[in-house]
Amino acid sequence: MNIALEGKTVLVAASSEGLGFGTAQAVFQEGANTWIGSRKSEKVQEALAKLKSSVVQGQSGTGQVDGSPLDVTQGSSIEAWVAAAQSRYGEAIDGLVINSGGPPPGLFADFDDQAWQNAFELLLLSAVRLVRACRSGLAVRGGAIVIISSTSVTEPIEGLILSNALRSATVAMAKTLSRELAPQRIRVNCLAPGRFATGRIERVDAAAAERLHCTPEEARRKAEAAIPLGRYGSIEEFGRTACWLLSPAASYITGQLITIDGGMTRGTW
Repeated sequence: MNIALEGKTVLVAASSEGLGFGTAQAVFQEGANTWIGSRKSEKVQEALAKLKSSVVQGQSGTGQVDGSPLDVTQGSSIEAWVAAAQSRYGEAIDGLVINSGGPPPGLFADFDDQAWQNAFELLLLSAVRLVRACRSGLAVRGGAIVIISSTSVTEPIEGLILSNALRSATVAMAKTLSRELAPQRIRVNCLAPGRFATGRIERVDAAAAERLHCTPEEARRKAEAAIPLGRYGSIEEFGRTACWLLSPAASYITGQLITIDGGMTRGTW
């Protein structure tokens, strides 16, 4: 199936590694003009080098890839990042992937007001600002927003209270936006990943190991045993799903939370 992303412009936040990188790689390989961002300039350049190497190996389409530094907790950084993308590829934005690092794991008693404020700026306010900065560009041809969330919004995860609370607020905002932006032909959806083999999950496993008095490897094996498919997902698997949801192939899907977790979540909706 041709998902018709060739020549489209897609911006992917927090994309130097992990799920963001997997998504950027997928849309680039489908021929989209891809714009990436990360807090450190050197990490942006390292990620660009990896993505461009796929051209040499003949694994991508005809799109271009570039990027610039991005701190999603700073409004001025978001505005500069989006402006740079539009300067490079033009005003129209066909896809926006809202992503960030996760707040630290821990229990309610572990966090003070500042920790909650930091999580708010990282997960919720960053999404607000990214949509605000890209809305006019997305309205040019009609575009798609994909917010990378978590299965914690339907089934809270022990030891991740900051993520459980703030990601749920982001999903509620996305559902509201899907109705508000539909007249401008802008679709808004969320992807809820379970456990993928990323640095973030390594840190979560390490925190779980400390609570359970076991090794991180044992914590991972316990987590994998709770997944019907018996393993963590790969960033490539996630990227392909996000790529499809951004594309015209998913043109009648908006306002949805789609779970991608190997069957881990037990709920039916």
